[in-house]
Amino acid sequence: MTREPRTSPIVPSYGDGSLADLSASILASVTGEAGDPAKNVLGLPEAARVCLLIIDGLGWELLRAHQAAAPFLSELAFNSRPLTCGFPATTVTSLACIGTALPPASHGMLGYQVAIPGAGRLLNGLHWPKDIDPLAWQPKPTLFERAAAAGVSAVHVAHGAFAGSGLTRAVLRGAEYRPANTLGPLAAETVQALHDSERSLVVAYHGDLDAAGHVYGTSSAAWAFQLAHVDRLAEQIAGALPMGTVLYVTADHGMVDVGPDDRVDVDLTPDLREGVALLGGEPRARHVYAAPGAAADVLATWREVLGERAWVLSRDEAVKDGWFGPADEALAGRIGDVVAAATASYGIVASRAEPKETALFGMHGSMTSAEQLVPVLVFPSS
Repeated sequence: MTREPRTSPIVPSYGDGSLADLSASILASVTGEAGDPAKNVLGLPEAARVCLLIIDGLGWELLRAHQAAAPFLSELAFNSRPLTCGFPATTVTSLACIGTALPPASHGMLGYQVAIPGAGRLLNGLHWPKDIDPLAWQPKPTLFERAAAAGVSAVHVAHGAFAGSGLTRAVLRGAEYRPANTLGPLAAETVQALHDSERSLVVAYHGDLDAAGHVYGTSSAAWAFQLAHVDRLAEQIAGALPMGTVLYVTADHGMVDVGPDDRVDVDLTPDLREGVALLGGEPRARHVYAAPGAAADVLATWREVLGERAWVLSRDEAVKDGWFGPADEALAGRIGDVVAAATASYGIVASRAEPKETALFGMHGSMTSAEQLVPVLVFPSS
């Protein structure tokens, strides 16, 4: 496998070019506020009906590299430009950016696994603990709640397994949930929801491309074939839109393939465990929570051991540099004392503590262009 070169980190463009800005602009376009540049920073056209199709894992660079597998989406991408997803570049954080129209440090969904302040344990955003109220963890109004308050029909179409999940309740509450477990029903339910109301915001989510990338890698035939199915899904929805509907297609993050020689195993590197109370995040974006008084030593050690394989910052440095967006001080304890974002094609795994995550081939979370840049495709195209 060819190792990706190290580049400078792509800090998300919060405020003018991120997923949160796309979400805010879509809301303005469907609630009659398209003419307000403060709310519609992307300048989206006013529309009676809007459909947002989220393809998990469809990074901008991956789409551009697989044009033959996705001719419909690639044609839409021809005159478009990418957005940045946010940091970490992971589903929990990005769906929260879309679902609240806020950057990570404002909505507080700061990664796959983050510390519960004062509890001595982690919260996993995809496997929500039963004793944590999602509405208390993320109390900001959602995109769906704001749309419904403006008289717009709000519908969420996704796999039935996600209905009522902690993540759904935290960041995507307020919509009518229509379950669709395969591609055909996903297209049908999405189109029907758009036809059911003269003013509607319909968000459809498909996660199988991300799953294929995790297991087989983005260079695999399995991933390319799955992309072809996704392309057909988008084309079918576009072909059945009611009059006055705008379709947007985006993703929550991209992905990189991490080979066995590019993995730093924290559980086999004692220095990286020294002084660490909790290891959060995921292999490409780590929150490192230090034991009391050990933060400075942990920062120095992680920088020394990882070297060029990661951008390693203290919490204060990461916040100051804008990694998470404008900070809400009340949420700062969810950020690691040390934050490590993998460069190139490296992964910071924990083989004993996280065997499932360690076994993945495709990974994401960091601030490389392969992970940060996501498409925003529009149909009908202008």
